[in-house]
Amino acid sequence: MINKIKALLQEVENMKAANAEELEALRIKYLSKKGEISALMNDFRNVAADQKREVGQFLNQLKETTQNKINELKESFDNVQTGNDDIDLTRTAYPVELGTRHPLSLVKKEICDIFGRLGFSIAEGPEIEDDWHVFSSLNFAEDHPARDMQDTFFIQHNPDVLLRTHTSSVQTRVMETQQPPIRIICPGRVYRNEAISYRAHCFFHQVEALYVDKNVSFADLKQALLFFAKEMFGPETKIRLRPSYFPFTEPSAEMDISCNLCGGKGCAFCKHTGWVEILGCGMVDPNVLESCGIDSKVYTGYALGMGIERITNLKYQVKDLRMFSENDVRFLKQFESAN
Repeated sequence: MINKIKALLQEVENMKAANAEELEALRIKYLSKKGEISALMNDFRNVAADQKREVGQFLNQLKETTQNKINELKESFDNVQTGNDDIDLTRTAYPVELGTRHPLSLVKKEICDIFGRLGFSIAEGPEIEDDWHVFSSLNFAEDHPARDMQDTFFIQHNPDVLLRTHTSSVQTRVMETQQPPIRIICPGRVYRNEAISYRAHCFFHQVEALYVDKNVSFADLKQALLFFAKEMFGPETKIRLRPSYFPFTEPSAEMDISCNLCGGKGCAFCKHTGWVEILGCGMVDPNVLESCGIDSKVYTGYALGMGIERITNLKYQVKDLRMFSENDVRFLKQFESAN
C-alpha cells in the first residue's frame, strides 16, 4: 500500500491543469468522497497493526500535498489577467444610447427663450388649485360653462379644489403678491375633462404671458405677438387678430398666423384659408386687476395664452395629440436632430 501511496504522491506532484474545468476534474479524482485518496482511506483499516503508523503518515502526506497542489493551481488561475478586470459590472450595458428631449420640451424651451428676449421671466404655480385662482379672480361668472363638471376635474367632489384648467391661475397668484411692473410667462400642464382623441386630451400644456405696467396698450400686445410669430415660425410669417371673447380680457382677440406649410396660399392643413389659429389674447380686464389688488386706474396690461401641443403640431406636423404622451421611442427618436 505504501508503494501505491508513493506512486499517487508522484502523480500529484506532477499534476497540471490548463483551466478551471480541468482542475475541478482533478479535485474530484483525488479528493472527492469517491476519489482515490478516499479509497485508500477505506483500505487503511485492512493494514496490519504494526504498519498503521507508517502508512497513516504517508496517507496524511498524500492528502495534504494534494490539497496544497489544488490550491496552488487555483491561485494561478485567479491571478491570470483576463482583459476584463477593468469592467465595472455595476454599469449599464454597452452601448449606452443618449436620450433625446421630448418635442413638447423643445417647443416650450423655444417659446420661453423668445419671450425671455422680450424681458419676460418664468413663473410657476401648483397644478391642484382652488376656485378663486382658477375662476373667480379671473372674472368668471358663477354660471360660466367652464365651471361645469364636464370641463373641470374637481378633487373629491369638492367644488373649491380642482385641477387647474389653464395656467392663468399662476398669473393671479403673481398679481396678488407683486406690484407692477409685472412681465411673466407661465408654462405648465393643465387638465380638462374631455374625451381623448387624436385632436383632444384630458391633459395638455400651455404657456401664458402677462405684462402689467403703466400705459400698456393693445399696440404693445400686437408688437409682442408679431415678434413671437416671426421668431417661432420664420421671418416671412404674417399675423392677423380676430375679435373674440374671454372672461379675463377686454378687448379680446384670437391670433392666426399665415400657414407655414403653404405660405398662406391655402392647403388642406389650413382648410384652404391660408391662416392657422395659434393663441388667444387681449387686454387684462380691469376687474381682474382690481380683484388681485392692482389699481386699474393706474395700471393696464395684456395677457396671451397658447397650447404647446398646438405650436408643436404646426412646427413638426404631428397629427395625433396622443403621440405626445405615449412615450413611443420610435416617435421620440425623430427629434434627435432638434436637441
